[in-house]
Amino acid sequence: MDARLNYQGNAVAAKFAKYINSAGAVVSGSTLPAPTQELVKIRASQINGCAACTDMHTKDAEHAGESSVRLNLVAVWREATVFTEAERAALELTEQGTRIADAAGGVTDEAWANAAKHYDDDQLAALVSLIALINVYNRLNVITRQPAGDYKPGQWG
Repeated sequence: MDARLNYQGNAVAAKFAKYINSAGAVVSGSTLPAPTQELVKIRASQINGCAACTDMHTKDAEHAGESSVRLNLVAVWREATVFTEAERAALELTEQGTRIADAAGGVTDEAWANAAKHYDDDQLAALVSLIALINVYNRLNVITRQPAGDYKPGQWG
């Protein structure tokens, strides 16, 4: 499959990517645990059907030491016993924040309160920002049909 748009070869797309990557660096440098960040990126990418992001973030997580068991169970995290309560709260917030159109009320007060039990205000800000950011990446990649499978960990810096 060929991509509809080459981000590196288009000045507008490359400039936009530069700015959203800068926003991503703020989240990456936060105190939100790195494993949680990868789980969030993987789950949102699965929901959105973003093959490129799912490929990238599962490989990056594995490269960072994440177990194959946990990576294989992200899509069914509710029934899996391998995630902490904090990770489960982050995954629930990710799902509700990604599926906004599926629920008239958006993110429930219960999901927010559960996340707030496990994360401080800065971590919550990073978590919300990360959910929004990965959804942006997912939409860009799905719309432009970015292919998956060839990503190498650390390839994009």
